[in-house]
Amino acid sequence: MAPDLAKAKMLTVLTIDGGGIRGIIPSVLLGFLESKLQELDGPKARIANYFDIIGGTSTGGLVTTMLTAPNQDNRPLFAAKDITKFYLDESPKIFPQSSFVSIIMARMLGYLGMKTGPTYDGKYLRSRTNELLGDLTLKQTLTRVIIPTFDVKLLQPVIFSTNDAILNDFKNARLADICIGTTAAPTYLPAHYFETGNAEGNTKIYHLIDGGIAAINPVST
Repeated sequence: MAPDLAKAKMLTVLTIDGGGIRGIIPSVLLGFLESKLQELDGPKARIANYFDIIGGTSTGGLVTTMLTAPNQDNRPLFAAKDITKFYLDESPKIFPQSSFVSIIMARMLGYLGMKTGPTYDGKYLRSRTNELLGDLTLKQTLTRVIIPTFDVKLLQPVIFSTNDAILNDFKNARLADICIGTTAAPTYLPAHYFETGNAEGNTKIYHLIDGGIAAINPVST
């Protein structure tokens, strides 16, 4: 017997694509959307209040976290309008232009079939992400999230979700680690290694790179 769709609970889902610095594009759109919601419901309205699930891949995972991670007042860490400023301020430090020559050299060596390391060391991104998110974990998000990554040791996708984090300590990783992992675009940023543990003292190891290896848009997972 087919389900009665009229009685089914509607879920609202927001998905945010990856694309490095192109994260500015969804941030501008989300800032506009949030401003319109504030016109209807007041200045405290936030994107996280209106969606059951928010998902993001690569830089979209970072935006997802900024929208849903709690601050000290248990409110979203960032208003949507502030995310654009974050990208404009931080992107030149994450991808410094002084590395332009090294980018060209790396591409030339790549064309010749010679292996090179990542273009950027990722140190600033790691430092800034850890500074912003500290020890906040996935199950603390203000609405449920889905963030795809890819494990280069297991050669398979690893999908982090709030639902899994609530049920499984091994999936309740720090939000900072998840963000660094899902934004680690191959050839640009190094893979991110970290461990999670449970109450019994067991650990699980992750070696993560850009979630775009598995899913450019989280709805395709």
